[in-house]
Amino acid sequence: MTSAFHVPVYFDYLATFAWALSGAIVAMRKRCDIVGVFVLALLTSMGGSILRDGVFLQRPPPVLTDLFYLPLILAATLLAAVFRHRIANLRVVDRLVGTIDAIGTPAFAVVGLQLALESGIPLPGVILVGAVSGVGGGVLRDLIVREVPVILQPGQFFALVVLLACIAFLTLTLGLQLDTARAAWATIALFFVVRMLTIRYNWHTHPLMPD
Repeated sequence: MTSAFHVPVYFDYLATFAWALSGAIVAMRKRCDIVGVFVLALLTSMGGSILRDGVFLQRPPPVLTDLFYLPLILAATLLAAVFRHRIANLRVVDRLVGTIDAIGTPAFAVVGLQLALESGIPLPGVILVGAVSGVGGGVLRDLIVREVPVILQPGQFFALVVLLACIAFLTLTLGLQLDTARAAWATIALFFVVRMLTIRYNWHTHPLMPD
């Protein structure tokens, strides 16, 4: 693979802060104390990379190696706690997180794909690692608050679009030999378009078993 793709650092920190804030809001709605709010903020924002690195790739996750992640998550926790009555039901937060999801999820999935390829994992495992990088935080958040993870329930296409993005990236890089950075941005654009169409036309899955 040629020039590796890296998530722009400022977007990385913005996404981390926004996801941490959304996790903190979920925790407050579940009536958690300040420790619970911090834990949910941490898992929501960094859970994908923790699962990816700690479980699959057996390396220190970035929350332990980057100086800024924990302070950002703590700042999101304190912001949510101080202004809890104002932001708990603020739609602008949901819109911000939704927009960042549409861009950040495929970007971090691509990072996971690259790391898995570098580790010599077979392609099916590479796709799994990439998908976990994109959706792992939300899964951990839902499990901690005793809810069925959103991606396991009928609803708008999300996990399937993440899988599509992972396969598209591997096709562009390994199959068509496209430069990694260009393939990554093409994958992010594809995910964003499909995700926006999903929201616009409410494309969704259905349960396999009837009531």
